[in-house]
Amino acid sequence: MIHTLKSSMVDTEALKKFDVAGPRYTSYPTADRFVEAFGPDQHASWLAKRRIGGFRRPLSVYLHLPFCSTICYYCACNKIVTKDHSKASRYLRYVEKEVRLQSALLDNRSVSQVHWGGGTPTFLNNSEMRDLAQMLCSYFDHDTDLECSIEVDPRSVGEGTIGLLSEIGFSRLSIGVQDFDPDVQEAVNRVQSEKQTGRVLSEAREAGFLSVNVDLIYGLPKQSVASFDRTLDKIIALSPDRVAIYNYAHLPHVFKPQRRINAADLPDVDTRLQIFSLAVMRLTRAGYVHIGMDHFAKPGDDLAIAQRQGRLHRNFQGYSTHAESDLLGLGVSAISALGPTYSQNVRTLEEYYDRLDANILPVLRGIELTPDDLVRRAVIQGLMCHFELSFEAIEIAHLIDFREYFRTELEDLAPFVEAGLVSIDDEWITVSERGRHLVRAICMVFDRYLREGRLRASYSKVI
Repeated sequence: MIHTLKSSMVDTEALKKFDVAGPRYTSYPTADRFVEAFGPDQHASWLAKRRIGGFRRPLSVYLHLPFCSTICYYCACNKIVTKDHSKASRYLRYVEKEVRLQSALLDNRSVSQVHWGGGTPTFLNNSEMRDLAQMLCSYFDHDTDLECSIEVDPRSVGEGTIGLLSEIGFSRLSIGVQDFDPDVQEAVNRVQSEKQTGRVLSEAREAGFLSVNVDLIYGLPKQSVASFDRTLDKIIALSPDRVAIYNYAHLPHVFKPQRRINAADLPDVDTRLQIFSLAVMRLTRAGYVHIGMDHFAKPGDDLAIAQRQGRLHRNFQGYSTHAESDLLGLGVSAISALGPTYSQNVRTLEEYYDRLDANILPVLRGIELTPDDLVRRAVIQGLMCHFELSFEAIEIAHLIDFREYFRTELEDLAPFVEAGLVSIDDEWITVSERGRHLVRAICMVFDRYLREGRLRASYSKVI
């Protein structure tokens, strides 16, 4: 039986009205604004001067492991589908070359957070993962409270893998599920049983992992409200610490694998909204805190605690408890965030190998933020993470008169105010409970690049 939706939790009429295409704001400016004039030399310069003003920002490391043994048709990640395991061995040798070049430019190699993403990091065998972890330890010093997280595909998790991950320092796990319905799984070429997923989650708990996240996607082919309700039954029964439910963006002209999806099988707009509303209702009813946008966490999870304490941050991996950290991205297409800059590595293996063979940092493009970028980033971060914004806090940090600086933007928030999604008084902007689902659209009002019409990327819909 489909659970009855509680209309007060999600304003479907507002979702329809404001459901526009826009960025997810894992950065501001967004990656499509990066330019090739910002290259290896500029990145190296900012690596070398991480200590500015007499204090050190914590350093996080992201490692992109792009290999997958099978292709998921919905995927928009930078990945390499192959059955040839030797490709991973060669890639790891070059990753060490990049680590050597990058770490040599750091005056302090102490790391507070490590994340392995992909692709499928568990494409690597146990020996390779152990060697990779040891290699990173040889170049970086780990803080005593180091947090290590990894993305896993249960279909590629062999015997002893979860125990090994715990042994080499991982304490947080993100499991890709997307949907448990057999017809949906067949339509997107990702057949994964509830048993496989449950085994990995159980092994992670037995190994002492602090937090386990499960990823879901709504808007996939063959999905219905009833089928996703059954998936939610199973997810809630598994009781992960965190749940992320992402909106599928069908952009076959951008991502070739999506051309294998029959567009006629995709749920219509009303069905997508009903699925999203159902997920919000069921997860919150099950005791999860709606962190924001598409993330949910149990009240005792670090993510929920960080939000209550005002420490929540947003970066290229989504919501994070590590606010104000520099991020060093390693591997193909990885993005770094150092001080007031972003930089992204080349996207193909050939370019990556060629640059490193020449002892050149594999940075393709980036950007150094202007004062205007910095103030707008602070506004967007505040709204995305805390759903409220103090004018005074922004004015003190950036030496502006908020109401004067953002006069046009405050006027443009009027439709959101009229719809009861935002309130504005003399000191604060506050996003209402109903408005939290549309925070991306609200943040777009403050995006100068969108205002100037310089839209150079295809964005997904907000819902």
